Amino acid sequence: MKVDVLLGLQWGDEGKGKIVDYLAPQYQVVARFQGGPNAGHTLEFDGIKHVLHQIPSGIFRDNIKNLIGNGVVLDPVVLKKEIEALEKYHLDVKKNLYISRRTQLILPTHRLLDVAYEQAKGVDKIGSTLRGIGPAYQDKIGRTGLRIGDILEKDFPSRYAKLSARHEEALQGLKFDFDGEPLKKEFFDAVDMLRNYNIVDGEYFIDEELKKGMHIIAEGAQGSMLDVDMGSYPFVTSSNTTAAGAATGLGIAPSRIGNVMGIFKAYCTRVGSGPFPTELSDESGSLLRESGKEYGATTGRPRRCGWLDIPSLKYTIMLNGVNRMFMMKADVLSNFDVIYVCTHYKLPDGTITQKVPAMNIKVEPVLKPFKSWKKIPSGAAQFDDLPEELLQYIRFLEGEFDVPIQLVSLGPDRRSTIIRNEQFITG
Repeated sequence: MKVDVLLGLQWGDEGKGKIVDYLAPQYQVVARFQGGPNAGHTLEFDGIKHVLHQIPSGIFRDNIKNLIGNGVVLDPVVLKKEIEALEKYHLDVKKNLYISRRTQLILPTHRLLDVAYEQAKGVDKIGSTLRGIGPAYQDKIGRTGLRIGDILEKDFPSRYAKLSARHEEALQGLKFDFDGEPLKKEFFDAVDMLRNYNIVDGEYFIDEELKKGMHIIAEGAQGSMLDVDMGSYPFVTSSNTTAAGAATGLGIAPSRIGNVMGIFKAYCTRVGSGPFPTELSDESGSLLRESGKEYGATTGRPRRCGWLDIPSLKYTIMLNGVNRMFMMKADVLSNFDVIYVCTHYKLPDGTITQKVPAMNIKVEPVLKPFKSWKKIPSGAAQFDDLPEELLQYIRFLEGEFDVPIQLVSLGPDRRSTIIRNEQFITG
């Protein structure tokens, strides 16, 4: 058996939560492999909208195990609130949620440092969600961080005190005012709760499930263009959001990765600072934002919106080895008469290319127009039921990507999903 990987191919917010929830019945384990509470995975079913930040998106299925892997940075306070919010749905979270001992902890002082660092950058700010993710990963790389396994040790309070004292010294140097005591109490209350959950050796957990013949899907957070190495640096997240991150973030060999499923919107969005070649600052951008309800699930911030970007998608398909693609929010483009796709970039020297520049130079998008689909039949259940204009759009993209688009999402609900082949995931 191998681990299938599902990840975003753009700048995040592609709809990963919905798709993991939709595909979950074909899997026995859902595993988060990177990111932290900056993720906002939205699921909608039975008329109710759910937003998960750290808990894997298989938690609503009673027979699925959900693992928070070692590549994640975990905020116990946020996790406690998430679990409490799920109590009214009578889910057995304690039975089905597993946490790797190697998962890094986000301390309250990490969150304070995130705010302080961002404020100090002024106009050069990255656009952080201020959840403490960057400082937590800094401590991980600096080999000073605390992990879930530490909370089981008798001297955990002293370990916490030592690290938080270092953070407080840095905050004082940044002249950042704070009161850490209320945050500390909240943190330790959450840690006490976590001690009662399934804390496991995540790498052995995955290995044992594979040996038992279980189907596993690795769930990524953010998007491939936010990868700390391969994204639009420095306007990126602090982890590896590509398929390579699934191997290091779960403790599996690259040879044990199976299908790599890439999710993309029928257009593009981005939150925070950084390059965005197809961004629309006019009425079309506003229409995309309002029609697609493009506001951050975690922050509530309005997302920047623009046309689909083929060069960046071809780039992330290459990086991830994608062999199946899922297109989200195709219904949003039905609000336009004409839509556009960026097929190439025009560089400052006039060169036309489909390669994504390694450095953040300003490029001009070369756009190709398409006639939009004005109405999607309400009873559409198969690909052949889709409007011809949408099918033409799909065929054009498949020709560019050389990867089949196996799923099209026409709305946030589980039922607003059309797939080509019921067996295409695990086959």
